[in-house]
Amino acid sequence: MKMLKASLFLVMAMVLFSCGSSAPTAKDDQKKLKSYSTYALLPNKDTIRSREFENDLVQSTIVGAINENMTEQGFSLERNTPDVLVYIHPMFDEKVAVNANPVYTNYSYYRPDFYIGSYYKDFMYDNYFTIQRIDGPRVEQVPYKNKSVVIDFIDRRTNEILWRGTSSEEITDRRLERSLRQYIDDIFKSFP
Repeated sequence: MKMLKASLFLVMAMVLFSCGSSAPTAKDDQKKLKSYSTYALLPNKDTIRSREFENDLVQSTIVGAINENMTEQGFSLERNTPDVLVYIHPMFDEKVAVNANPVYTNYSYYRPDFYIGSYYKDFMYDNYFTIQRIDGPRVEQVPYKNKSVVIDFIDRRTNEILWRGTSSEEITDRRLERSLRQYIDDIFKSFP
């Protein structure tokens, strides 16, 4: 009788576990990312308020380095209907904080282009203001330190984060542009 109860319990447990949804894996991400070929930037209207850094210089250097790396990865720029949106989080203000998921873009829906920096002009998704919330199944909160960058790859159709990259390297104040480019290159080394 004990054997029958144990067997019945085991069968019921297996049935219940088999009904659950399967979680996406890193291999799924690699396969999915390899199927994409076009990208555009999703502008981040946040500005760097630190007096130590010039916002336009930092932002334009980051945008330039990301575009170079995207080209090296085989992606081409498509501003109207890109496969992937690239969302950049430059974090030069706080000492230690968390980049949370989901991400809210908080664009001004009625005033497109109003707050967007000129460094995004040639690379941004034309309908960026329609993207309000970005989410992802495996993306968790990312602790970061002062002077770091987080890059999100987002499926344009589902608004789901496919990949989030950051680096443990340090961005130095001396030779800031070179340091930023090396930092972005380091992030792309872990790109699937």
